[in-house]
Amino acid sequence: DHPLEFDDVVSTIMDIIYKGFDKRDMKRPMVLVEPGRYCVGNAGITLYTVGSYKYIRDIRDYISVDGGMTDNIRSSLYNAKYDAVIANKAGEEADHLVTVAGKNCESGDILIKDIMLQDPQPGDILAMFSTGAYHYSMSSNYNQLPKPAVVFTYQGHSKEVIRRQTFDDLVAYDVD
Repeated sequence: DHPLEFDDVVSTIMDIIYKGFDKRDMKRPMVLVEPGRYCVGNAGITLYTVGSYKYIRDIRDYISVDGGMTDNIRSSLYNAKYDAVIANKAGEEADHLVTVAGKNCESGDILIKDIMLQDPQPGDILAMFSTGAYHYSMSSNYNQLPKPAVVFTYQGHSKEVIRRQTFDDLVAYDVD
């Protein structure tokens, strides 16, 4: 996607609003804009650990990661597109075409289909960009998987704001 410039969008909207109120000789209103995903989406990065690499000749190469549709359902539901990098190899050339699969054992658990990455190997860290909007709020415990932690970072400082779920959390509401 090629997002529109925020200032252009706001200027266009405000121009329409002001012209409408001016045409009717009405006092211009105070307008508040909630930019939502426009700002928050790009603010998030999800980190995954690469688990395995699977080569299927004449079809495609897959890498699996330690997350999936439980923490990012948007790829499966909306065919959302994401960009990513192997964080610990970010300075290297992205020369491996792979599909990133989650760990949920579902055919729809594909996070990114056909992306060029830097030689992904087990233990590498995949950084998937623009995952700030909706991901935690839409996450689930499907297949009894715990939700990951959420960490805020700013100017070299980090703070855990939501702790990683434990298996004890998953069974906390079970009745004997």
